[in-house]
Amino acid sequence: MTEAKPVATPRAGAIDARRGSRREMPAEWERHDATWIAWPHHEPDWPGKFGTIPWVYAEIVRALHTRECVEILCNDDGVCSRATAVLDAHGVAPSGYRLHTVRTDRVWLRDAAPTFVWTEDGSAELVNWRFNAWAKYDNHRHDEKIGAAVERITGLPRVDAVRPDKGEALVLEGGGIETDGAGRVLVTEEWLLSDIQVRNPGMTREAYEVAFATYLGATDTIWLGSGCAGDDTHGHIDDVARFAAPDTVLLAFEENPDDANHASSADNLERLEHASRTRPLRIIKLPYPRPVMMEEQRLPASYANFYVANGVVLVPTFNDPMDRFALDIIAGQFPGREIVGIHSVDLVWGLGTIHCLTQQQPSPRGP
Repeated sequence: MTEAKPVATPRAGAIDARRGSRREMPAEWERHDATWIAWPHHEPDWPGKFGTIPWVYAEIVRALHTRECVEILCNDDGVCSRATAVLDAHGVAPSGYRLHTVRTDRVWLRDAAPTFVWTEDGSAELVNWRFNAWAKYDNHRHDEKIGAAVERITGLPRVDAVRPDKGEALVLEGGGIETDGAGRVLVTEEWLLSDIQVRNPGMTREAYEVAFATYLGATDTIWLGSGCAGDDTHGHIDDVARFAAPDTVLLAFEENPDDANHASSADNLERLEHASRTRPLRIIKLPYPRPVMMEEQRLPASYANFYVANGVVLVPTFNDPMDRFALDIIAGQFPGREIVGIHSVDLVWGLGTIHCLTQQQPSPRGP
């Protein structure tokens, strides 16, 4: 792990010199036009438990569809038919969602889909990162093309992100990025700067900050240390720290000193406190559930993997005593939004939960 440098200001502004456009990634709590998901079809992601997963997805769509359109990618016509049947069984109104036949390898659209940003005139644009399946799986040929499919469906312009140091395609995933919509971005060193460079070999901290400025409008990048135990993405931020307001961070914190998450969460707290000396932050601790295990493997169970949508926050729950405490803490930070727990003990066997599988499409920014 490289030496900590919690806050840095990029040398470049949030401008793509090739296009002369200024971009800004809005906070997740800004109004959405839609939420994007992909219907589950790849059984090996949930070995032995796949039969329950479509019903979890139906619960997610049911919670969202009266508040914003849910755009659902289906791998083929058979998946479309099965999705319709499950959604109908859950009483989800067809007017609240749209199905699109688009080939996918997996369903984690937070990572495989493009990131929606605002351009200078307030319209939406797609920032297309290169996706290499977390450098862990060979079958990502279809997922790499999701950006083009979303461009075709929405009619929105799409820009392919490139490394500022080499001009090559920039490999990133949306689950590694957290923004407050006011220029600050949270990422982890484990994700991008650890000894094993599985995304952009040789790319420096400073080069990443230039990229975040160019494509996300970042003015400050806060580098935390590590992600949570059981995470197979090399430390995505959305399991450990999330903005609830421009000055407020919910930090997943493990109090038990014998737990694998304790040291990393204490380190992340120290880094946030350091960053707060420059621009004040309210840091609110969010508990972890007890370890969720499957076949002797610890799974990345974290309440921080919540998703903020129009009028609602969806929170993964784990049949754990900490569920109600986590729901209450999150409710306190999102007044006016309904807090909906989504049972995720089976879902997390796929090594992700609510935030990992969703991608928000923000509404155009008003004047």
